[in-house]
Amino acid sequence: MFHAGELAVQERAGVREKVAVAGTRMIRAFMPEQHRELFEKLPTLFVGSLDAQGRPWASVLAGRPGFVTAPDERHLRIAAHPEAVDPLAARLAPGTPLGLLGLEPHTRRRNRMNGTVVDADATGFGVEVDQSFGNCPQYIQAREPQWVQPAPGPAEALGAGLNDAALRLVARADTLFIASASQRAGRRGGAEGVDVSHRGGRPGFVRAHDGVLTLPDYRGNNLFNTLGNIAAHPRAGLLFVDYASGDLLQLTGAAHIIWDGAQLSAFEAAQRLVRVEVDQAWWRPAALPLRWSTPEFAPQLS
Repeated sequence: MFHAGELAVQERAGVREKVAVAGTRMIRAFMPEQHRELFEKLPTLFVGSLDAQGRPWASVLAGRPGFVTAPDERHLRIAAHPEAVDPLAARLAPGTPLGLLGLEPHTRRRNRMNGTVVDADATGFGVEVDQSFGNCPQYIQAREPQWVQPAPGPAEALGAGLNDAALRLVARADTLFIASASQRAGRRGGAEGVDVSHRGGRPGFVRAHDGVLTLPDYRGNNLFNTLGNIAAHPRAGLLFVDYASGDLLQLTGAAHIIWDGAQLSAFEAAQRLVRVEVDQAWWRPAALPLRWSTPEFAPQLS
């Protein structure tokens, strides 16, 4: 049910026994009907993958609702391909582990499915379920999407230092997506693999300084999938979306968990912190053909 990294973090947080019972109800090897229904109505799908160096990346694919289909409870079919600059583009061969997140911001619904690519062709790719579970609506900002005519600008490869546009996006972001893996290879099956998850907070909840991003970890479902992965394989990928312009910032780097100390007290309501030392990033202007309404902040942030 859980791998060693997740168990270690659950133990340190004092929730291991409680989660052992809850996990059997929450995590399945198939998608319930309501999960399949949500995936099929979404215009976006968030994907976590590992590059050839074992580094996690978080990506987002877009398509008209119906571009994701669930032919049965064990499979999703995605009729889309990532852009060539996206690290996901080279990681869609059969047998590759992926983490998938379906998120509908205006209803605050979200479901995760961690699985394995089973086929890929010119029309898209298919993924088979290893783990499927829902998440609560906490920290999701409600906003509605609108389609626009795509007009992406040229992508810019960044090193550890982010450019000014990327830093401005991080400084005002109220949402991010984090990819992680249980180990370098993201072995298929059981609790081990690749994951992508949502994080939300007030604008400015993520802080950047000298190539290091620090984000708070708020109270959640206590499964500690992301933090357990970081404990086992200390790397993470972050994705920031500019909901007003469609700009994307993707980055990856070494990650570690801060459990206590003065740094933690500087982030209100944070129970832990995650620090990511950036070693590579992509800045992708207007990469998404969607724009979103002004957010209604999550009740937990009022």
